[in-house]
Amino acid sequence: MGKFTKIEKSWMMYDWADSAYSIIITTAIFPIYYKAVAENAGVADVDSTAYLGYTISIATLILALLGPILGTIADYQGMKKKFFLFFFTMGTLATIMLLFVPSDNWILLLTIYTFTSIGSRGAVVFYDAFIVDVTTKKRMNDVSARGYALGYIGSAIPFVVSIAVIMLAQMEIIPLSATNASRIAFLITAIWWISFAMPMIKNVHQLHYVEREPRIIVSSFKHLGQTFRDIRQYRTIFLFLLAYFFYIDGVGTIISMSTAYGTDLGLGATDLIIALLAVQIVAAPFAILFGYLAKKFGAKRMLYTGILIYIVICIYAIFLETITDFWVLAMLVATAQGGIQALSRSYFAQIVPKERANEFFGFYNIFGKFAAILGPFLVGATAQLTGNTSYGVFSLVILFVIGFIILIFVPDKKIAE
Repeated sequence: MGKFTKIEKSWMMYDWADSAYSIIITTAIFPIYYKAVAENAGVADVDSTAYLGYTISIATLILALLGPILGTIADYQGMKKKFFLFFFTMGTLATIMLLFVPSDNWILLLTIYTFTSIGSRGAVVFYDAFIVDVTTKKRMNDVSARGYALGYIGSAIPFVVSIAVIMLAQMEIIPLSATNASRIAFLITAIWWISFAMPMIKNVHQLHYVEREPRIIVSSFKHLGQTFRDIRQYRTIFLFLLAYFFYIDGVGTIISMSTAYGTDLGLGATDLIIALLAVQIVAAPFAILFGYLAKKFGAKRMLYTGILIYIVICIYAIFLETITDFWVLAMLVATAQGGIQALSRSYFAQIVPKERANEFFGFYNIFGKFAAILGPFLVGATAQLTGNTSYGVFSLVILFVIGFIILIFVPDKKIAE
């Protein structure tokens, strides 16, 4: 970390902070907890997985609709941090509220989860946009990849603590029910998230902006309309966003529904959690590796590599039957997950105008979030139609192939700074 500035480190630490939510709530413990609550309420496994997918779709739809206009407003001086703090506060408070949901109320559980998701993802939209304020174009791939690596390393700590609490409760070493042990994990998530977001909140500030105008909301809609009219001028940006729309859909769906998928295959909660912990550990060096290789071969080539790995993952999912198969799948995900996300973020930041970064990251958000509506819905619907969740995961191949093809037509850009 010595080669990075204080501001770069402060920005990267938010990956460390928010990653606890990503692994504990989005990926691992909450989905398992939700599946148990739904099962207790008499909801069939396939249906409960589908309902989780539909909930993720609803949350992402709400944020996707808000993204561009909020991003445009946030381009005005002093607004980016305010929007970041609003969504950060929503996400952390909603995560704390998960502790108080009755263990037999799966509908309320999914409702509050919706607010945690909107808060977390909304804050990340503005966090991502801050990358233009903390570093140069030449350093963006490295800084972004290192941020993701820190996230994987950092998330392992609260995850291990949470797993320890749950396992000790299951073995009756500590006087906690399995339900309360999961709730402790949600509390750990909120505390970790809040604590390590402080460097970002204190040290990172908006440097690139447009001057405020009278009637800020009306002016924002005008700027947004002008961007649509100038779409030919931004052909590279929108071609990339179209490719991103498809391939990041598959990435996000696999992340958010992996444990529900494993549960449907009959894998135990302990096996799933340990495998996911290993993913966090393995993914960290691979995220850094993707950033290093991007310097040598270019970010686009490494994005191609990540997409191809995910195509293999989707095909392999059809044959998944045992915990060994799940481990193979998990390790494949670990090699590409951080790299493809980090390089997507930094590549996009390199091709957008700095002073309008929030507006364009609003579009980045809307393309990514609308994509996240399609993927979970596709998996849920296919699983219900076929009675087999594996076919739902396999259907994501279509999205990765389309994303790969469109990315080929994105013009290569030389990074000048």
